[in-house]
Amino acid sequence: MADTVDRPARKPRKPRHATVARTERLTPHMIRVVLAVDPADRPEIGEYTDHYVKLVFAPEGVVYPEPLDLEAVRRDLPREQWPRTRTYTVRAWDAAAGELTVDFVHHGDEGLAGPWAAAARPGDGISFMGPGGGYAPDPAADWHLLAGDESALPAIAAAVEQLPPGAVAKVFVEVAGPAEEQKLLGPGDAEVVWLYRGDRPVGEALVAAVTALDFPPGDVQVFVHGEAGFVKELRRFVRVDRGIARERLSVSGYWRRGADEDGWQSSKREWNAEVEREQEAGGQP
Repeated sequence: MADTVDRPARKPRKPRHATVARTERLTPHMIRVVLAVDPADRPEIGEYTDHYVKLVFAPEGVVYPEPLDLEAVRRDLPREQWPRTRTYTVRAWDAAAGELTVDFVHHGDEGLAGPWAAAARPGDGISFMGPGGGYAPDPAADWHLLAGDESALPAIAAAVEQLPPGAVAKVFVEVAGPAEEQKLLGPGDAEVVWLYRGDRPVGEALVAAVTALDFPPGDVQVFVHGEAGFVKELRRFVRVDRGIARERLSVSGYWRRGADEDGWQSSKREWNAEVEREQEAGGQP
């Protein structure tokens, strides 16, 4: 698995259509939405545990013709009527039923996708693009390190479920508080540590816990995703301080404090290049 600080550019894909089948409030700040995908246009979702889709949201009051043609929308409508996209991990895919499960972090009226998930009702429609993805637990690894915040929890949970039987994993998840815990179950030997943020900055507790870990011997495969600030710190730790090879890392900033996804995605490539330069100059072998 290559270092995925930045995912490679992909060719534009035509949106697929889905309807809300059901929703569930998992924790005070996590909502699960199960989407029924059009049988004629079901995605190919396979071996990756970090499969993701880009959900397409129209501005308020704007209705697009079906089937959605993004090229036509951008050609024929003014920019303020163009859709916005939000990237979410595929928590589960039931190919037989054609159901796609997506978990949303919800903080009241803040953001775009969270409020949509809170208001979603069976029968509501939504379009999405994808899937993408690039990580899955490697059965050949001696042990696994998984770390992230709420935004990475769906991918971490999916990875724990797909760990090989008996595989050793050290799992660190930072959440707001005890009420945000979820059961992470799988056939592997996963030691799960829940870290409660409280009033501290996001990632502070996570960085402290991971950097204090007594690393077991052997080949480790690393998955670190979430807020860009702590991702940068932990990437430096595993690459420079621990000397872990780039090809054993899946590391990505899913979001960044002070920026919505539109702003973050527009600056992410440049930010990643800067991180790479800084850390390579810092002594990485």
